[in-house]
Parts: sequence; C-alpha cells; structure tokens
Amino acid sequence: MASETHDARDGGGVKFIHEDDGSITARDIETGVASFGDTKAEALRTLAEAIELHERGGGPVTDEDLEEWGLDDSEPGDEELPDFMK
Repeated sequence: MASETHDARDGGGVKFIHEDDGSITARDIETGVASFGDTKAEALRTLAEAIELHERGGGPVTDEDLEEWGLDDSEPGDEELPDFMK
C-alpha cells in the first residue's frame, strides 16, 4: 500500500506518495499537478517541469502533433490483446 507525506513550504505544498514499486509521486497541492521519480529529488524536478507546462497553458494535442511524433490516434483497447494477456 502506498504511503503519503506532506511537505508544506512557502504557503504551498507538495504531497509525496511512496508507491509500492519504490517510486515516489510528488503532487502539488495548489494545482493538483503530479509527477514521479525514483527519488524525492527526481520527483520534484519532474513536478517542476510539469507545473511549468501546466502554467503555460499548452494546447490540445492535434492530429498533426500525433503524425509529427509518429503516434497513431487509436483509442486504448482498440488493438487485440496478445495471447499471453487473454
């Protein structure tokens, strides 16, 4: 079972969730944005990047973006499961 700690600084705060697989999720309390890493430091670094992207507003992913990234727009579950998962 995952465990949770809270680190409140500068009036904001980050919740750290220690996952069962050993990874750590860091969630910004104010925005609800979360990211993860193998250590608290890594989780905080990726959280900072995620918050920066969140605050810049970003835009929705377009068909052109998917094409540029070499991805298709299939919905999860559209493909048949491999034999070992049936």
